[in-house]
Amino acid sequence: MKASRLRVSERLIETGLFLSALLSVLVTVGIVAVLIVETIQFFKEVSLFDFLTDTEWTPLFSEKHYGILPLFAGTFLTSLIAMAVAMPVGLISAIYLSEYASRRFRAIVKPLLEVLAAIPTVVYGYFALIFVTPLLQKFIPSLSGFNALSPGIVMGIMIIPIISSLSEDAMHAVPVGLKEGGYALGSTRLQVALKVVLPAAFSGVVASFILGISRAVGETMIVAIAAGLQPRLTLNPLVPIETVTAYIVQVSMGDTPTGTIEYMTIFVAGMSLFILTFVLNVVSFLFKKRFREVYE
Repeated sequence: MKASRLRVSERLIETGLFLSALLSVLVTVGIVAVLIVETIQFFKEVSLFDFLTDTEWTPLFSEKHYGILPLFAGTFLTSLIAMAVAMPVGLISAIYLSEYASRRFRAIVKPLLEVLAAIPTVVYGYFALIFVTPLLQKFIPSLSGFNALSPGIVMGIMIIPIISSLSEDAMHAVPVGLKEGGYALGSTRLQVALKVVLPAAFSGVVASFILGISRAVGETMIVAIAAGLQPRLTLNPLVPIETVTAYIVQVSMGDTPTGTIEYMTIFVAGMSLFILTFVLNVVSFLFKKRFREVYE
């Protein structure tokens, strides 16, 4: 009797887990299907060549241009600034927590560091607009009130826990024998960290960088609040710009009629962003897979 009840319980649990997994797959397929359908409709009216080569993005203006390059320029600019902040700080933090910090200190500091990832992004956005931008203007008088530099820096602060945590996990998984071998040869703690542990955990560290880039590329609220919503093909971080995600927010919250070519632009922009982040996540997965194969 008990065995029968146990089998029924296991069957129910197995069915529940299967349905949960199936639901997530169906939701993903549904999102991709909507993006594909709307993107096809868009390219029936707009040339793919113009979409990829035009240097202006003004679908909401009277003189319409549908070149995605200004939005990608803004996205890559803010992401580049963010990673310039997050990569060195996150990696140095990971090296310290893995190789220098005591076990007790690591157990306290690592969760505190990860609290940064729990702060709502809208808070980061207003922090960039109200605090970081005025602070930077004291040192850079030519800095516009809306710009790429301020949200890029704040995005970097937000991404630090991702890079730090994943990199530290990768370094912590390096076999102790490799470290002891380095010490046995007379290496210092810094030499072991940089020349033994870091190369051994290279795949995991790179995977954390790629995931951080993916997070920066997909960030919405910080750039929507502090970057300016002005599509501009530029690499100047001191002027207002617009990212792909910020444009989607701008149109979604506006009065653009559904079914129009202007409204379809949010789907083609979303499809472009989906492809970019999908590629980044696949590359990250391959690096993590390689990392596991080395030490399993």
